[in-house]
Amino acid sequence: MATAAEPGFDRALIEESAKKSALVWVRGPEGPPRALWHVWHEGAVWLVGGPGEQPLDGLGLVEGARATVSCRSKDKGGRLVVWPAAVAEPASDDPGRAAAVAELAAKRLNAPDTAALASRWDAECRVLRFTPVGGTSQRPGAMPEDGGAAAPLPTPASTRVPTPTGLPTRRRQRRKR
Repeated sequence: MATAAEPGFDRALIEESAKKSALVWVRGPEGPPRALWHVWHEGAVWLVGGPGEQPLDGLGLVEGARATVSCRSKDKGGRLVVWPAAVAEPASDDPGRAAAVAELAAKRLNAPDTAALASRWDAECRVLRFTPVGGTSQRPGAMPEDGGAAAPLPTPASTRVPTPTGLPTRRRQRRKR
């Protein structure tokens, strides 16, 4: 059984958590962390973003940048591992990118254009690869004391508005004693 002190433990933990988690939280050089869907392919996390896909703007994810990736536990949903990653944006003709795009397309839910998904991504979106560099900064047995909770990002899709006055309301019925 591997322990945290053995080489390769961090790499195995990163790979298994990224394979099993539907989302990773990515913190780029700019902005707050963002939850993004992804696939694990050939030793790296791959994701797609842009028009019609998940937003990547405001994170500063450019070729050669460093990012911090957090994976959650599949059974409990809490943070399991945090690791540094090198960001790359492979060219459209890169063979590794083509294989990753095929996996991403297979995992993409509710795509409006399933047949033309890969070509749309080539034309309009960014496909990024996050390759682990170094060991983990957080893992079981080496977690920070604080919970790491952050306030939700502002959004125009808020539902916190007063209830319209013309809607009927349910009145409480008094029970007879």
